Amino acid sequence: MKAFTITKNDAGQRLDRWLGKALPLLPAPLAQKYIRLKRVKVNGKGSQRDYRLQIGDLLELYINDEFFDTPTEDNAFLSVFTPQLDILYEDEHILVCNKRPGLLCHPDEHEYVSTLITHIQAYLYQKKEWSPRWENSFTPALCNRIDRNTGGLVIAAKTAPALRILNDKIRDREIGKFYLAAIVGRMTPPQGELKGFLLKDEGKKQVSVYKKPVPGGKSAATRYKTLQSKGSYSLVECELLTGRTHQIRAQFADSGHPLVGDGKYGRREDNRKVERKGQALWSYKLVFDFPTDAGELEYLRGKTIEVPRENIDFVEEYFGK
Repeated sequence: MKAFTITKNDAGQRLDRWLGKALPLLPAPLAQKYIRLKRVKVNGKGSQRDYRLQIGDLLELYINDEFFDTPTEDNAFLSVFTPQLDILYEDEHILVCNKRPGLLCHPDEHEYVSTLITHIQAYLYQKKEWSPRWENSFTPALCNRIDRNTGGLVIAAKTAPALRILNDKIRDREIGKFYLAAIVGRMTPPQGELKGFLLKDEGKKQVSVYKKPVPGGKSAATRYKTLQSKGSYSLVECELLTGRTHQIRAQFADSGHPLVGDGKYGRREDNRKVERKGQALWSYKLVFDFPTDAGELEYLRGKTIEVPRENIDFVEEYFGK
């Protein structure tokens, strides 16, 4: 419990408005709930949210200590009252979410509340499976990431052993990653492999594709298979053989078949024909191959997690049901 005495600078404010300013990490719906439950007392008694504070009022707040912290990237999860997650798989060690396009995986300089990892941490905190205040507490973390405007599967580790194992498996290419992409035109041949070297321009946050090695460039390989063609577009399954920044987007654009709606690598004349914000790309399948020992995650060997095609917005839009 923490107590506060109202001074002239705070007098005249509504109780709920004062709580919002004094505890910026406390979500407004939760503040209203605490007022109703009389966990916020004014002069020793329960009160109403619209009570106007007066000089000398004694406020007693029976609220978790976490909500009194200063807002930072590390505790932003406290501001999420209702986590918005599409969880396709969860066990004691991991959970796999189907991220919606437009949502950041991690905080950046402009946004640190509405991100995938923040919602996952809020979800686990509210389930009482994790709290940063527990002694030697592990912080849930993402094992892979996808671009903001790409939808699809992201793995989160709920335990330190799971994070270590999955990081190793992803690094060693023991987890198959498959994407669906809508591209402009038709690939020739309809299936094959795109190879090259990607060089990232940190200032532009964009990569360029080269056929031969270049200083600072990283090799990139994507296996693809055309699943369907309709009108001006083709639905292509892509398997990442390497995991480079913007790999699929850059390689298909370099082949002359950019992703539909890709504002960074696509052609302006193509993008003007569609009403879409962001590239038509979805991380839709993970295959836990595990050719080597997986320790505590051995039970995942051979497991496949897949997003149904009907849950991928651009598939029905461009290719029908």
